[in-house]
Amino acid sequence: MLTLAAGIGWNLFQDQLMRLAFVPGTAFKPAPATTAPDYMSPGGWLSRPDLSDDPSRWTPDGHPRAGQPEVAVFYVSPTTYFSKSNWNAPIDDSDSRRWLRVFASSQASAFNSVGAVWAPRYRQATLGAFLTKGPEGQRAIDFAYQDVLRAFEAFLAQIPASRPILLAGHSQGTLHLIRLMHERIAGTPIANRIVAAYLVGWPISIEADIPAMGLPACSSPGEPNCIISWQSFAEPADPRLIHELFDDGTGLTGKPRKGTQMLCVNPLTGARDTAALPSANLGALYPRSDFMGADLKPSAVPARCDKSGLLMIGQPPLGYDRYVMPGNNYHVFDYALFWANLRADAAARTASFLKR
Repeated sequence: MLTLAAGIGWNLFQDQLMRLAFVPGTAFKPAPATTAPDYMSPGGWLSRPDLSDDPSRWTPDGHPRAGQPEVAVFYVSPTTYFSKSNWNAPIDDSDSRRWLRVFASSQASAFNSVGAVWAPRYRQATLGAFLTKGPEGQRAIDFAYQDVLRAFEAFLAQIPASRPILLAGHSQGTLHLIRLMHERIAGTPIANRIVAAYLVGWPISIEADIPAMGLPACSSPGEPNCIISWQSFAEPADPRLIHELFDDGTGLTGKPRKGTQMLCVNPLTGARDTAALPSANLGALYPRSDFMGADLKPSAVPARCDKSGLLMIGQPPLGYDRYVMPGNNYHVFDYALFWANLRADAAARTASFLKR
């Protein structure tokens, strides 16, 4: 009876309970300038080519890294700070840093066969910033973006001016990359250097956002210089929170997103609005119990883009019980579920880009 009551309470009041648990109760105050990461030195980075202990270099057996990478990968990590103590994560927060390593090894590692990964440490907005409509949340997100922008400028300054660039992000990291593409890349020569942009785990409107981002949406496998995005849900899915976020917002073009099409590129096929059986899955990362390692297994899950622009993966897959979000949202595993296919997808788009 207690379990039933708790379940009913969660279903009725989950939004309020999440805000109570994660939204800071204090006014936003920017972190001191002395805490800003120095992106011209190794200490400002989670991953970069000259770091000896770089989690993005992890690979399972049989998947070697690039010996002489021809591409530079700029990866922005998702939210790993969940405390109510601050609106923005302290750079030295131990829990946040541990989860950063987990995501770098399970997400950014998908691209280490084509490029050297650069992943900045940044004073990311806490999870609660995305659960409130108050001004403090947006101020925290804006503050985090300024770190990402500075990191990107330092990244450009430290790679050859002709080197192709692959962009990759997830969740909050994707949100910052979307803004970066709109404000810093669109309409500049940098746009011509983008092999592909993997903007995963955040809704993007084909009509209201893409025209202002400097690159088109990818439509076919191996297509270079385009944008890939998806959000993973098992069935039965309840994507209410995603649709509310999407419909309430105004796109980068200034047009409302409501009534427009959400971008979904199937990571198993590399194409839009397609479906694939589990046999098309080259390998998913199954996290170990301590989340400090993973095993790669083929034929794990299917995937299809539904009419609303979400990526459906069938019934809840075994082995991913922890950290599934409300509504059967497999957000945490957006990369892990399709790791080997992403690796092959990046290789194909890189080959097309370099050939062109």
